[in-house]
Amino acid sequence: MEGIRVTTRYILLAPVALMVLLFSRSAGRILVVDAPARSDVIVVLAGETDRRPRRGIELFHQGYASRILLDVPANALLYDVSEIEVAKSYIKSLPEAGSIDICPIEGLSTREEAHDVARCLAQQPSAQLLIVTSDFHTRRALSIFRHELPNRSFSIAAAHDDAQFGIRWWTRRQWAKVCLDEWLRFTWWSVVDRWR
Repeated sequence: MEGIRVTTRYILLAPVALMVLLFSRSAGRILVVDAPARSDVIVVLAGETDRRPRRGIELFHQGYASRILLDVPANALLYDVSEIEVAKSYIKSLPEAGSIDICPIEGLSTREEAHDVARCLAQQPSAQLLIVTSDFHTRRALSIFRHELPNRSFSIAAAHDDAQFGIRWWTRRQWAKVCLDEWLRFTWWSVVDRWR
């Protein structure tokens, strides 16, 4: 009788264990959406300033849009210089400077950033936006922007940084930390924040 209970338990747990294994193996790949489409404006989300702006400029040169909106935290400082001033200096040094605008970001979450972007684009009839963000952040960012700004259309492009994340997340400690953190954030967005 005891042997039957143990066998039944294993039979019931085996499919669950297989599903967890399959999900775990694909967890990094599921987070990444890299599907840019022709748009009115490229919106480069705040963060990873060594990767995201560069990816936005690449897409600009590939003809995905004629304007770039660079999100920059409004109140952040790098030592004693505001990030806005650093961004202005960076843009001035670029040959594409005339096609790049800064959007001051007040919010601390992607959801709040979506509303800051809407404010920055309020005077522009741009309906189609191409979001550029870190590869691991693409699925959640796209979901949030579509939910928060339903009157606009979105596509998304991934900025890759092998030091931070890779789809084979289990092979490096940093990648595993980022994957777990992003899945927690995506789950919180899907289960809690989306319904507020």
